Amino acid sequence: MPHKLIKIKRVEDRGPTRPVMIAIAGDSAAGKTTLTAGLVTALGPERVTAICVDDYHRYDRVERRAQPFTALHPACNYVEIMEQHLQLLATGQPILKPVYDHGSGRLVRPELVEPREFVLVEGLLPLHTKLSRACFDLSIYLEPPEEIRHGWKVARDTEKRGYRPEAVLRELEAREPESAAYIRPQSALADVVVRFAPIAGRDDPPGTPLSAELVLRPSVQHPDLSRVLDNVERHAIHLKLTRDADGRPVDTLHVHGHARRDESSEVKKAIWAQLGMAAGDPPSTLGTFGAGQHSEPLAITQLLLLYHMLDATAEARMSS
Repeated sequence: MPHKLIKIKRVEDRGPTRPVMIAIAGDSAAGKTTLTAGLVTALGPERVTAICVDDYHRYDRVERRAQPFTALHPACNYVEIMEQHLQLLATGQPILKPVYDHGSGRLVRPELVEPREFVLVEGLLPLHTKLSRACFDLSIYLEPPEEIRHGWKVARDTEKRGYRPEAVLRELEAREPESAAYIRPQSALADVVVRFAPIAGRDDPPGTPLSAELVLRPSVQHPDLSRVLDNVERHAIHLKLTRDADGRPVDTLHVHGHARRDESSEVKKAIWAQLGMAAGDPPSTLGTFGAGQHSEPLAITQLLLLYHMLDATAEARMSS
């Protein structure tokens, strides 16, 4: 069983040369790149290698038009090569990664990628196979409501990729069967599921940031946030015991978009103090998205994930 062998090898290779591997999965325009960028900036690019597994597309945009599937289908991607490269990165070795240019839709010159202390892997299918999942210390799935994701995709593809709105909507419709079959099932396989959405039943004014809901599954040991949660305003953040999609009990962390800025700042400072990072306030770049827009729930979510990543690093050092 190759997926078990890679887990064994990663345990045997624990130490300063073995990176902490993080997967950030989700459908197109779910916010993966935004979440990843904030983590890279907070840790420092000298400590992080970030890659997108959508670079493993088998066909360019023109070639895909002749295929009976979309870019979401595993058959449209070199999944086996992705698995091999994730195994190499997970054991501290470099790769020659393919590159897909989303602007032109073409496959271009591959690039040398060397793993640093942290490797962030985002994309459509990083959790699709057992072997790829075995490479990660922490896996995250972004799950915004479909109507919100559709709006984000239309905005992104029209503003940044030159599509017309009707073409984006047609593409979303064509992709829906494969999204349901191959992308959304990864949600059940992730250690953390993040959902940015309005709070049901609230009539918040326009411009209120989306709230964040983090499902913290017991598939990994989550950092103890009790000291943080006991000392901050519950109006901004709170933890509840809820039921997962399979009916099992699970901790769910709620970060409220309607909270006052000073309440959210208190939460961020409390989490930052637990990270063991440099003194002072958390990076102001956390929570940034779009053209200079800001979301406190996004910033707090990124901080909580940083907490988890640094905790994984500490564990690796202790066991080496």
